[in-house]
Amino acid sequence: MKSATSSPTQIARRGLMLVISSPSGAGKSTIARTLLDIDKHVSLSVSVTTRQRRPSEIADVHYHFVSPREFERLRDSDSLLEWAEVHGNFYGTPREPVETAMAEGRDMLFDIDWQGAQQLQEKMSADVVSVFILPPTMTELQSRLHRRAEDSEAVIATRLANSRSEIEHWREYDYVIVNQDLDAAFDSVQSIVKAERLRRDRRHGMFDFVRGLLEENPKL
Repeated sequence: MKSATSSPTQIARRGLMLVISSPSGAGKSTIARTLLDIDKHVSLSVSVTTRQRRPSEIADVHYHFVSPREFERLRDSDSLLEWAEVHGNFYGTPREPVETAMAEGRDMLFDIDWQGAQQLQEKMSADVVSVFILPPTMTELQSRLHRRAEDSEAVIATRLANSRSEIEHWREYDYVIVNQDLDAAFDSVQSIVKAERLRRDRRHGMFDFVRGLLEENPKL
């Protein structure tokens, strides 16, 4: 019998693609950053974008900032798993690092909008776990955008105007969380990840494990 202090059984699995979407200011980026900080098995899928870098962002850490011409080259050469135009800028997911991570059993986190989520579902539906974050009220959403203090009043107005159409896509996601309390919302996301990692169809190593289990003949 194994002791209580022995290492847990490791069963090989395919990585999952965790998509977190929300209207701007609803909390998806904060939840994503917290998950990355505490879960060593999750890596961020760093998107390419044509928008300008914000003061709080680091190039090639938060985004790969590229020119419109470079973005077109990546898109037209099928080097992007998904791409979308959001608030007048283009965003996309590089294909190669994601496919490598999935094969190695690492989970990839996607902080993308509903357009990108739709494309990932179409191409890799078996690997995608999608979560939509809702604000408790539109008034609170507006307050959070102002407290962030990273965008001009004109940009905030545009984000608020677009948030209603973004929220209309909540039905397309596997899970929907109302972010009234950030800690509670994060706990819900963690629970989703833990459960999805245990799905039978992701744990390809289970075949060998069960085979070995059935071949074992313990001595009485």
